[in-house]
Amino acid sequence: MARLSVELNRYFFEEDRSSDIKLIDILELAGERVFGFLFVILALPSALPVPAPGYSIPFGILMFLLAIQLIAGAKIPWLPQKMMRGSMKLTTIQAFLKKGNPWLQKIEALTRPRMSYICTSFPGRIIIGVAIALMSISMMIPIPGTNTLPAIGIFVTAFGLQEDDGFISLGGLVICCLAAVLSTSIIMVAIWGGTSLVDVIKESLGR
Repeated sequence: MARLSVELNRYFFEEDRSSDIKLIDILELAGERVFGFLFVILALPSALPVPAPGYSIPFGILMFLLAIQLIAGAKIPWLPQKMMRGSMKLTTIQAFLKKGNPWLQKIEALTRPRMSYICTSFPGRIIIGVAIALMSISMMIPIPGTNTLPAIGIFVTAFGLQEDDGFISLGGLVICCLAAVLSTSIIMVAIWGGTSLVDVIKESLGR
């Protein structure tokens, strides 16, 4: 089986493609690794250390729906036809891949089948699904700082899932835990700050 970076490079750069790429078109690359593959692809734009405005919320919703199905033990993902036929510009995908392929190649160099039961057993897939679901929810929150680290956690966890590398998935789950702590802290600060601002406004109006 070819490395993911090689397959993506072939599919999006070497072969002729239309100017708009639909999600249903990308599924032909996934094969039996469909869940891990989709999580990796959908998390990549937000996981990169470059701005990806507008993608965290819709991709977070997609990954949440997929994570729920992973928890339920589904073998083949289901998504509404409207989502399956949603599209992105080929040039946009190519720009993300140019930034993301070096990261893919680095993690591929570390990946090999090991501790596979974490990725293949029902309890293991439930844990992975719950972590990805929580990180997807964080990605949907429109507050700076709640997107990138959760997306990195999903990306690393899912990469291990699609390569049957439980060690890599465990590393991704650790990142997810750190992201949960960071996101919760940011949300609490935002709520506290918002409450304080409301109190200041009320005091000013009272005067």
